[in-house]
Amino acid sequence: MLFSSIPFLYYFLPCVLILYIIAPKKLKNSVLLLSSLFFYWWGEPRYVILMVINIVFGYVCGLLIEKFRGRAASKWFLTLSVVVSIGLLGYFKYADFLIDNFNAVTGLSVPLLKIALPIGISFYTFQLLSYTIDVYRGDVPAQKNPITLAAYVALFPQLIAGPIVRYSDVALQLNERTHSFEYISLGIRRFIIGLAKKVLIGDAMFALCDVFRASGDKSVLFYWMYAIAFCLHVYFDFSGYSDMAIGLGKIFGFDFLENFNYPFISKSASEFWRRWHMSLGSWFRDYVYIPMGGNRVGKYRLVLNLLVVWMLTGLWHGAAWNFVIWGLYFGILLMIEKRFLAKFLEKNPVIGHIYTLFLVIISFVIFNAADMRGIFSDIGGLFGAGGIPLISKETVYCLKDYGVLLIMGIVGATPLMKNIALKLREKKESVMNVAEIVFLAVLLIMVTAYFVDGSFSPFLYFRF
Repeated sequence: MLFSSIPFLYYFLPCVLILYIIAPKKLKNSVLLLSSLFFYWWGEPRYVILMVINIVFGYVCGLLIEKFRGRAASKWFLTLSVVVSIGLLGYFKYADFLIDNFNAVTGLSVPLLKIALPIGISFYTFQLLSYTIDVYRGDVPAQKNPITLAAYVALFPQLIAGPIVRYSDVALQLNERTHSFEYISLGIRRFIIGLAKKVLIGDAMFALCDVFRASGDKSVLFYWMYAIAFCLHVYFDFSGYSDMAIGLGKIFGFDFLENFNYPFISKSASEFWRRWHMSLGSWFRDYVYIPMGGNRVGKYRLVLNLLVVWMLTGLWHGAAWNFVIWGLYFGILLMIEKRFLAKFLEKNPVIGHIYTLFLVIISFVIFNAADMRGIFSDIGGLFGAGGIPLISKETVYCLKDYGVLLIMGIVGATPLMKNIALKLREKKESVMNVAEIVFLAVLLIMVTAYFVDGSFSPFLYFRF
């Protein structure tokens, strides 16, 4: 079930809210758990059992890790937890990728398993791993109540698209959380804004990318329009979903950490990744990079650490070589910046900003390429390779159709509108309160009309 759909907005969510409100305090987690399992079953009925098995296994391992803390058995149970969790993720997500590459290298024809990827498995696997690892480290106590742990893992607001919520961040809120009108109003506002970002801008940029792919009249300008549109699509699609998740969390009394912080205003690739998909970046930093030694190693080991982390970051996004290359691309950029460019970029912010935007746009062309040939073809198109004209008739038509939306997307990807709204609120708070309610109502009506019209609203990160 998609957040951006009529069934979720007008059937599922209202019913869950009613049940949650009338449920006594001790049953609220049970309501969330059952609702979340139904939410997952709606889209993946076969794989609800897989998620439940993961939860039960993580629950048992957490108890055993704590019981034997300080002894060798604790480490063995942690290792078992990690191996099983990563093993299941690897089987469902990477088995066919490995078989395909094995066939390419050996010339054999081992049949592919053609396994469907369970929705959200990358997210809930990382959440369970963070739980068992933190229990082993002694950062959190093992959760004794299986319903509470299951509610954390299966929590529908962030189940399918993140942000990756660590158990340590919400452990207290799972048992004691605040419910207030202020939280609910903040949550509704955040949810509607995220919904509008995803549907009204993200989906429009997706449509432009589709037009480009289907076109037989490409040009250099069209390639750049496509590249920028895809960057905006990924940003508004994923940050919009994160906004919706954070908003829903507030409605139910949870404070989820931010996942995006206007990454396109960054002045270096390093800053970009401090602002983009922050929950994933911090997860790899705390559970992979730092345990490998982080920066506290020799220069050759540092290179290895960075390449491993960024290769894994790329693979997390998908089982294809373009994702591996995309991850390593950023890893190499970060190494170059650490070694040579950091001070220069800091002293020259304008150059840093242009440099970052250019390299990020190139990176997402790699990210969306169908295969290796597609990477070279798309990047070549940006620079006129193969005699591609600078402009074409279809480019002009698309620029007329999507030009305003592209400008809206570019402006919306900066904090400009947010800053204007904050300044207006400081001067005329009462007027802005009314204006905000009207604005949010209009956005919801527009999105609903979009759904009623039958427009398809895909979500890119379902692939991951």
